[in-house]
Amino acid sequence: MGISAPLLVFVVGIANLIVGHFLIEGKRKKISETKGKYIHKWGYSIIATMGIGSLFILDIFDPNVMKWFWLGLLILIIGFQTLLDWKYLKGTKEYLVSLIVLVIGIIYILVVMF
Repeated sequence: MGISAPLLVFVVGIANLIVGHFLIEGKRKKISETKGKYIHKWGYSIIATMGIGSLFILDIFDPNVMKWFWLGLLILIIGFQTLLDWKYLKGTKEYLVSLIVLVIGIIYILVVMF
């Protein structure tokens, strides 16, 4: 698996910037500027705790287990982001950016890691 997992973070981040640039006109809105900022913070804190905690339970030296871990974590994180974008950023296309980035991340995992 080597460098493919850290590269996933880079690919998703760059994809978010590029897709956001093409889909969103003007300044992008943030969840932290809405009523959902506390749900956003608590949700990501819970997801991060679960992700880090699962690394102590899983066999991190098994490449197959780690592929599924990254796939599940990506779906959980970006799926949560998409839900918050859809709920709290009405009238924007931010949720579409998140969905497209999720698809790009899943394709990356399936092509490079599997």
